[in-house]
Amino acid sequence: MFDRKLIMNAMRARVLLIPWLLFAVALFTLKDRDAFGIENEKPAQTAIQKPPTGFFYHGVFTAQRGDTRDEITRADIQSYEQTVGKPAAWVYFSSHWFLQRTFPAETAAWIRAAGSVPYIRLMLWSSIEQGREEKFFTLQRILDGAFDEDFRAWGRAAARFGSPVIAEFGTEVNGKWYPWNGWWNGQGETSQYGDPALPDGPERFRAAYRRIITLMRAAGAHNITWVFHVNYNDSPQAPWNRFENYYPGDDVIDWIGVSVYGAQTPDNNQWPEFRACMDGVYPRLAALSATKPIVVAELGVTRDNILGSQALWAQRALSDLASNRWPRIISFAWFNQSWQNDNNPQNDTSMRVQDNPSLAVVFQELVGKNKNILGRVLVK
Repeated sequence: MFDRKLIMNAMRARVLLIPWLLFAVALFTLKDRDAFGIENEKPAQTAIQKPPTGFFYHGVFTAQRGDTRDEITRADIQSYEQTVGKPAAWVYFSSHWFLQRTFPAETAAWIRAAGSVPYIRLMLWSSIEQGREEKFFTLQRILDGAFDEDFRAWGRAAARFGSPVIAEFGTEVNGKWYPWNGWWNGQGETSQYGDPALPDGPERFRAAYRRIITLMRAAGAHNITWVFHVNYNDSPQAPWNRFENYYPGDDVIDWIGVSVYGAQTPDNNQWPEFRACMDGVYPRLAALSATKPIVVAELGVTRDNILGSQALWAQRALSDLASNRWPRIISFAWFNQSWQNDNNPQNDTSMRVQDNPSLAVVFQELVGKNKNILGRVLVK
């Protein structure tokens, strides 16, 4: 027989427990209001770990140039990985804002499904034409808030993606070929923006990049590893254009990236060696921050240039990287692309590992068979 008193006590306990349960649920689902008035739920923190000392992440940029400059496909990735004999820890591709301003969820999803991390270049420009002033996606319009809602929406979508993403704005910012370079945004003038003691072009970039990252983090995108990406040499070589002037700060940047290329066309009359380029730029990169990892975001050299061997260039570069000659470097990515330069096929550029059997052997030996070169990232 049931104890009536025991049943009544249990019922009272449940009634008292209900408010506490509701309060707990409210705490669990509580939304943060960001500095810009956006309410959002904070996702789980998902960050990419540094690999152990002496180990390196192996990434790749493997898109073919078309009307939209680079078209990435599963087949390209698979062909590269099968040739090299190792998967890519991260896959690097461009998101052109003249085509779409939304987070590239579909591409990111199939890259993740293949076991790699998507690395997204935010390309805020109106066409793929280099070396010209941008009229719409300007640094000043970013600073004026013209694209704030786009950045918030991008950040919310990245947060919903839920797993690690690598992203950058301002690829090779110290190169005049891109419209976010200071040449197109005030150069060394100091009186039109911000601190009168600092060059306006780099200062505008720093503030614009900080705004983008701040908006996206406020929208919940704590799963993004943000990269500050420069070219190994400044162009133009003017004091105001030194890449140090563009650095947004340790509080918003996670990795420091650099591009290092040898000859990029068969008719280039110079043959820069990777070691010499890295030896020159590495101290400057390391001085930007005492703690941030460094990644070689892009490296490559064309075949068919009479000044040197593509396979030997790559062999020396990969050997030097694996030797820990530059101890802060944790990753590298080969620029596995080909493109037409003019109407003469002999002048076509090819950096594709699949197009040169000698280059393929170098990658198979120094990447595919090297256990210290990692084909998957470590996640906290």
